[in-house]
Amino acid sequence: MKVRVDREKCQGHNRCYMICPEVYQVDDEGYAYVSNGEVPQDLREQARRGAEACPENAITVLAEAGASR
Repeated sequence: MKVRVDREKCQGHNRCYMICPEVYQVDDEGYAYVSNGEVPQDLREQARRGAEACPENAITVLAEAGASR
């Protein structure tokens, strides 16, 4: 699974970061980003919850087709 943050949509609420700081980081201006788009198996549910918490829907969760991870 991969996640991406759309910088143009992000407003810096950082709900994603509060839910899953292992996946989502915050830059110096207060906007969320993902340093490594690939989410480890054990953090996938938290990463999804972080994406769902975004009020701007700035986070895209991409499941890899055929992935067995």
